[in-house]
Amino acid sequence: MNVKFLKIAFVLGALGVALGAFGAHALKEQLEAQQLQTYQTAVQYQLYHVFALAVAGLLQFSFPSKWLTNAGYLFVAGIILFSGSLYAMSFLKAAGIKGVSWLGAITPLGGVAFIAGWLCLFMTVKKIRR
Repeated sequence: MNVKFLKIAFVLGALGVALGAFGAHALKEQLEAQQLQTYQTAVQYQLYHVFALAVAGLLQFSFPSKWLTNAGYLFVAGIILFSGSLYAMSFLKAAGIKGVSWLGAITPLGGVAFIAGWLCLFMTVKKIRR
């Protein structure tokens, strides 16, 4: 079991819930509907991949592999790049800072990390012998 991944998943899970609540209450007056939807997408993807990170950590207990380790790191990177860039754009727009749309170029890198993480989980399961 990769306890490090479990700890990170649980902290990122708590942070995701807190950021979701913050967006629902504090940002709804600051952002336009489209921007608020972007923020909610960041929260959703963070929380989805917190569970994937926890699965990678738990699977390490029975099936230790480099694929699982890679999956865990890719999920963390995806959360930082994908959700983090969307959070940053939302917070900066809420603060009235213009010209932050370039941060949107970072978001797809996080998406690629998410996809690669899921494929690493697939490779782990593929190599399990019954």
